[in-house]
Amino acid sequence: MAAAVRYPRPLRPGDRVGVTSPSSGVPDALRKRLDVAVRDVEARGYEVVVGRCMDGTGHVSAPAGERAAELMDMLTDPGIRAVVPPWGGETAIDLMPLLDFERIGRAEPTWVVGYSDISTLLAPLTLLTGTATVHGNSLMETPYRAPEGLLCWLDVVAAAQGEPFTQTPPGRHRSPGRDDFVGHPEVRDLTLDTPGSWTRLDGDGDVDIEGRLIGGCVETLANLAGTPYLDVAAFARSAAPEGLLVYVEACEDNAFTICRNLHGMRLAGFFDAANAVLVGRTHAPDSPTLTQHEAVMDALGPLGVPVVADVECGHVPPYLPLVNGARGRVVHTAARSELVQTLD
Repeated sequence: MAAAVRYPRPLRPGDRVGVTSPSSGVPDALRKRLDVAVRDVEARGYEVVVGRCMDGTGHVSAPAGERAAELMDMLTDPGIRAVVPPWGGETAIDLMPLLDFERIGRAEPTWVVGYSDISTLLAPLTLLTGTATVHGNSLMETPYRAPEGLLCWLDVVAAAQGEPFTQTPPGRHRSPGRDDFVGHPEVRDLTLDTPGSWTRLDGDGDVDIEGRLIGGCVETLANLAGTPYLDVAAFARSAAPEGLLVYVEACEDNAFTICRNLHGMRLAGFFDAANAVLVGRTHAPDSPTLTQHEAVMDALGPLGVPVVADVECGHVPPYLPLVNGARGRVVHTAARSELVQTLD
């Protein structure tokens, strides 16, 4: 019998949400945007607790020991129901040996939300403790209104367990660039100025496949491949004998680097139980003789499973939150594309 995934209970008005920066903090010039985001979470009826590890003057918010301790405190405090970093960063990997995953696994489960460098934490938390985590828009992006068909992380963490929810791509995304949070801290409308749909890379035909979701950012997870923190095969055996829907996305590395990283992850067993692979849309550069799509197929083509790219699960807005550990069903045909997730 498969081990059950642990789902934190749905958030309710009055619950507390912890904000800490396990990787990069928030510079003073962007504090107004942070304040806007905090107020938006409070507007949902939640109490927001901002931690001490928030300094944005360097590439990390505090020494590793302090960041790990604050994250541990929030994850094991039964009064905090979700932990949401302001965004990602660069070196959250330095927390791995400092986190007590056994203690986290014994505590009442808490939602953890984020993407980019926060993938370094999300995937191990699910794989090692069996607790579902949310790969979705970060706190600083929370004020953006989700386009029709997509959800915000706030909707996901309040979803009823056992009730499926469906997300569909809006057919448009942002061209390269980002909003000015310094000059316009209250911006709420996403600039979605470029048409685009999901793309099947491995061939033609319809896709309709199920599996448990797991994945994250290539540039950060590749560094954990082959370590005890990213043992996807063990998770699949214990919690997902039906197989996995594995998702990956590239932030900024060129196609050669992404190709090498994906090869390494495949050799380390990251994709062994994949029924299909979802690949996030990216603005990361192509290389002179290799595109980002070609890099994916060079590394993952030998899997012989459907590979669907340009999914809204990466660094290119808008954002399609994915729940690590949730049961997922991906459908991609000429007529429709959708991802259904069920917290069971």
